[in-house]
Amino acid sequence: MIRSLGSDHPRDGPLNSLASGGTTPEKPIDIVVRPSTDDDVAAMLAIYAHHVQRGLGEFDFEPLHGDDIKRRRKNMAKHRLPHLVAEQECTVIGYAYAVPFRKRPAYRYAVKHSIYVHPDHLNAGVGRRLLPALIDACTAAGCRQMIAYIDVANIPSQRLHETFGFEQAGLLKAVGFKYGRWADSILMQRALGAGGTAPPDEPLRKANGKPL
Repeated sequence: MIRSLGSDHPRDGPLNSLASGGTTPEKPIDIVVRPSTDDDVAAMLAIYAHHVQRGLGEFDFEPLHGDDIKRRRKNMAKHRLPHLVAEQECTVIGYAYAVPFRKRPAYRYAVKHSIYVHPDHLNAGVGRRLLPALIDACTAAGCRQMIAYIDVANIPSQRLHETFGFEQAGLLKAVGFKYGRWADSILMQRALGAGGTAPPDEPLRKANGKPL
């Protein structure tokens, strides 16, 4: 599942991924993006709790626990996938990560991602810092496609993804129910690196030591 930038109003929501070509748009210089650490867990939990309670993109009804995030971070490291935070003046104001699109080995070159921004820092360029960092890290890991699921009412997230080269790949009707309404999700996608125009790099084409 993919989220987008959250906000205080249920009709505004969280974000998700990027574009081909240049992945470094103009960014505020005072926002630093770096790999997350266990010391960031409390801040990430607080941001996530807001999105569960108020945001459009997250359909969980129970908040995460610290061990959940720590376990996810370790799992992402195992897959060479990014788990990042954005901080300003040493305060975490957003975080983002990418996970495998599906668990079966044949899908291991595709990822989906999530971005969460602190409600006090919406529209401050946080998503524009985290998205290119996710794209670059996933491309470096050998991924070829990045996928986002965005609530149909979350126009800011859709526009952000379009800015970074995402294209709408489908519409999933009434797949979620929250705030007393059925929610449609837009599927957006962009290629990474060579995308589908060339086979994966040889070292990444093996599963259990055997070529696929």
